[in-house]
Amino acid sequence: MKTDLHIHTYFSDGVFTPEKIVDTAIDVGLGAIAITDHDNILAYDVANKYIKEKNLSDKIQVLRGIEVNTLYNDYEVHILGYFMDVNNSDFQSMIKSQQQARVKQTKEILGLLAKKEGIRIKFEDIKKLVAPNGSIGRPHIARAITSAGGTTNVMDAYAKYIHINSPVYVQRKTVSPHDAVEIIYDAGGIPVIAHPHDLENMAEGLIKDLMNYGLRGIEAYHRKHSPAMVEYFSTMAENLGLIVTGGSDFHAPNILNGQIVLGKNFIPEWVYDKLVEEKKRLDMAAVN
Repeated sequence: MKTDLHIHTYFSDGVFTPEKIVDTAIDVGLGAIAITDHDNILAYDVANKYIKEKNLSDKIQVLRGIEVNTLYNDYEVHILGYFMDVNNSDFQSMIKSQQQARVKQTKEILGLLAKKEGIRIKFEDIKKLVAPNGSIGRPHIARAITSAGGTTNVMDAYAKYIHINSPVYVQRKTVSPHDAVEIIYDAGGIPVIAHPHDLENMAEGLIKDLMNYGLRGIEAYHRKHSPAMVEYFSTMAENLGLIVTGGSDFHAPNILNGQIVLGKNFIPEWVYDKLVEEKKRLDMAAVN
């Protein structure tokens, strides 16, 4: 069964609705997907409601997922979570804290943009760019800057305003990767480190450290990972006793050619099987 275990919707920084994600996944021949919005789990229920209404359960399965944005030594470290109990109190508290941090960061950046650059953007205009109660983030700020005439395109907005050295940029106060891993694990979920190549030389050391807090997998298959990187991180996972996951990290069609990359990243069928097996193993261990 073809799978894609890393997908975003308009409940975070993706552009498709959950319904559109489901339809697109079926169109490209996927049998199972995981919606992993940033610091947000709202799309899962929407997608599953749509599947039931349209009688699509025999065509596709949606797994509950999340991608938690964390900071470690000024590096953004993303932690994927699968199958967690979203009613767990610590998990709920983490999401609430992450959402509050996103709002605070956005409002502070908007204040500095107005004060230092004369670019005036209302917070309500930012909120309109994401689904109700969705995760506001840098892509939405960049789009708003462009719409307000601050730059000619989104990439310029990133280059000028949305980076750590910009005088109007404010770093988000997030949970640590260690806490995110532990909270997901304690909520019965499977914590996985996302696109580890972004972590450069500190990846292996951090992965080993996070194992002490419950890390159970490495996202070896990712659209940014070359075959050599896939092999490197797959071997690392095997040596450390971790599972391998993977996905397209889909946000939007390619802006140059409109290509849909959802499901285009080759992921072996056994990746999904190992993820399900790991969940069963963790559940059995919790009972015993």
